[in-house]
Amino acid sequence: MDDLDTELIALLRDDARMPVAALAKKLRVARATVHNRIARLERDGVIVGYTLRLRPHAEAHRIRAIMGIEVDGNRAQEVLRVLRGHPAVAALHTTNGRWDLMAELRADNLESFDRVLGAIRMIEGIATTETSILLTTHKL
Repeated sequence: MDDLDTELIALLRDDARMPVAALAKKLRVARATVHNRIARLERDGVIVGYTLRLRPHAEAHRIRAIMGIEVDGNRAQEVLRVLRGHPAVAALHTTNGRWDLMAELRADNLESFDRVLGAIRMIEGIATTETSILLTTHKL
């Protein structure tokens, strides 16, 4: 990857639906260059997909939380495999701090959120967890 690829990725992060012509104009290169770069980045697995971001008020009824997870011994891969399949887990991150993993959780109401917490805490290989409900988002 070179500087042009890095700039292209930054623009796509801000607006993945930006037309190739607009990207080319901002990068001051030909449309074919942008098209070829995107195709190469996708083929090489640098860009693995495009997603949708919603403003917090669009899902105001949903409960969102961050869960810190401490894993027993060397069971992180096993725990990750189980968590990846859980529908309430929106994102997973490995960390180098107090927690081995950080999970972003989503639920429709407090009752279902309680069930999610209980189910995750019962996963073999999880030693302890700490969860904080996200109240307000100030920047996306």
